[in-house]
Amino acid sequence: MAVPSNPFLAPSTLPYQLPPFAEIRDEHYRPAFDAGMAEQLAEVAAITQDPADPTIENTLVALERSGQVLTRVATVFFSLSSSDSTDFGTALEEELAPLLAAHTDAIRLDRALYARIADLYERRDALGLAPETAYLLERYYTEYTLSGAGLSDADKDTLRELNMRLSTLTTRFEKNLLADTNDLAVVIDDVAELDGLGDGEISAAAEAARERGLTGKHVITLVLPTSHPYLASLSNRAVRERLLTASRARGIRGGEHDNRDLVLEITRLRARRARLLGFDSHAAYVTADETAKSPEAVADMLGRLAPAAARNAQSEQQALQAAVRESGADFDLAAWDWAFYTEKVRQATFDVDTSAMRPYFELERVLKDGVFYAATRLYGVTFTERPDLTAWNPEARVFEVADEDGSPVGLYIADFYTRDSKRGGAWMNSLVSQSSLLGTPTIVTNNLNVAKPAAGSPTLLSFDEVNTLFHEFGHALHGLFARVTYPRFSGTNVYRDFVEFPSQVNEMWMLWPEVLENYARHYRTGEAMPQELVDRIRESATFNEGFSTSEYLAAALLDQAWHRISADDTVTDVAAFESAALAAVGLDNPAVPTRYSSTYFAHTFSGGYDAGYYSYIWSEVLDADTVAWFTENGGLTRANGDRFRARLLGVGGSGDPLAAYRDFRGRDAHIQPLLDRRGLN
Repeated sequence: MAVPSNPFLAPSTLPYQLPPFAEIRDEHYRPAFDAGMAEQLAEVAAITQDPADPTIENTLVALERSGQVLTRVATVFFSLSSSDSTDFGTALEEELAPLLAAHTDAIRLDRALYARIADLYERRDALGLAPETAYLLERYYTEYTLSGAGLSDADKDTLRELNMRLSTLTTRFEKNLLADTNDLAVVIDDVAELDGLGDGEISAAAEAARERGLTGKHVITLVLPTSHPYLASLSNRAVRERLLTASRARGIRGGEHDNRDLVLEITRLRARRARLLGFDSHAAYVTADETAKSPEAVADMLGRLAPAAARNAQSEQQALQAAVRESGADFDLAAWDWAFYTEKVRQATFDVDTSAMRPYFELERVLKDGVFYAATRLYGVTFTERPDLTAWNPEARVFEVADEDGSPVGLYIADFYTRDSKRGGAWMNSLVSQSSLLGTPTIVTNNLNVAKPAAGSPTLLSFDEVNTLFHEFGHALHGLFARVTYPRFSGTNVYRDFVEFPSQVNEMWMLWPEVLENYARHYRTGEAMPQELVDRIRESATFNEGFSTSEYLAAALLDQAWHRISADDTVTDVAAFESAALAAVGLDNPAVPTRYSSTYFAHTFSGGYDAGYYSYIWSEVLDADTVAWFTENGGLTRANGDRFRARLLGVGGSGDPLAAYRDFRGRDAHIQPLLDRRGLN
């Protein structure tokens, strides 16, 4: 009997090179990883052993062509490890982490390869390179230098050990977090305790219980941030407390899923590695190759915002405490009360009930008549569902994206519902990355964690979930529209503190009149959301911004605090360090907990935003300034969309992102629109 071929060893023959998920088996992964790593090392050896003088073609282009088998298997495997993990995948990921770290180091720390890159870099002005190729050379030289390619052999050995250990620890952190998040889901015995939730939310809780075999009960699954959307609606204070307490308990309960020791070791090893590479701290190492350039620049910006945010939060807290007293209750406002009484004050002040918006935010309409509609109006692209194409899970849907003239753009895969096998949060990935050098097309994915109602019930989104969908779709558009030569620059492969900018801009269309009118319709009657409600939403735009900005800044500054420690610092108590770090910046208000505490701060301890969580608000300066530009120039028009697509989204990572921004905007970004948006004047 013939042995089935491994589907990762050759490009997929499906449309857009969509991975053949129906054919992929667990036993395919490890052999493909082994073959892919061996193949790429052989390709690199061929480059370094070439007797000819280094050229762009025989060095950089050859590097760009290398590792295609490894890219195919790694892209699929790590996409599924986040979206649809299994016990097999979890075990294999921990097994692979140090091997892949060693593989990367074998290339990045190759002395002969670095010598060829450095030789080209020294001769760059005489090579007459096209702009994208010149930028490719600059990026290779900078990244390899910062990665330690110029270190002594002894220091390289130390660096390899650090990188391997860190890869193991960050992988373990993520797996612990997923397990503890599932384990801490709140089980409700009496449906009456869910008073305040809508029918769809109660249905989703019943479905979650059914999937766990808890007949007759309801389960509230946790989300990645500290605060849970249901805290705004649950009238039972004890249930709210249980929910927030469960959220904050992740990773600190002892046992096999406790993340405290991992946090301490990860930050200690990152500090040691930074010193080895010539930096005072991991934050200095990371920001050296971002648009911020230094942790001092980050601290300056965050420090300008934190005091005003804290003051605004204190004012909001006083108003909420008054609302507690007016309701006849006699307790001090706690963190689990904030969202609930915020909605009461919002409703009293602006007559806005965000829970009453859910019937107008049915998922299918939001997606097709909101998110897709705005993209069509701006960029001329259309979306056609392809039920004939199979993704990794039956709930993941595949859409073909085409330009106005019918020419193909790529595939968009949407996986919206939460499940125990999916990590928390929302994100975008690329399954296939466009490159004219390799002739590869584009496939991008969006993952959300929306609670799935029982069969036959509509999926009604919260205001925040709608905003998240528009945000993540902004990343997807960036990935779909980028048109580059080299795979290194495809899609969202830009500086980390720039990558959130296009996604944040796309949020603006959620409440843009023409878009909102098109999708925000009652799921039963089809009636549009009342205009007076829309007006009140806009009037209340800066309401509760003190809380929102404070909880975000607390997380961003906590991330910086962990990564500004030096190799000489000794930290032994995670809770004490976190408390001191928040107190130092005036964001230690118990009623306003940080968006992520250290032991479930996936962005910084497993998600690639280490020393970079500041990126969201750093990018928001560009975002707010861009929203002002769109508003000043007519908003939702093809001319505006085409300009943004051509000068920013289409560039991908093929040039300096701030230069691309200046090309689009005509100047550097101004911070005032951000201050106005967040009420921080």
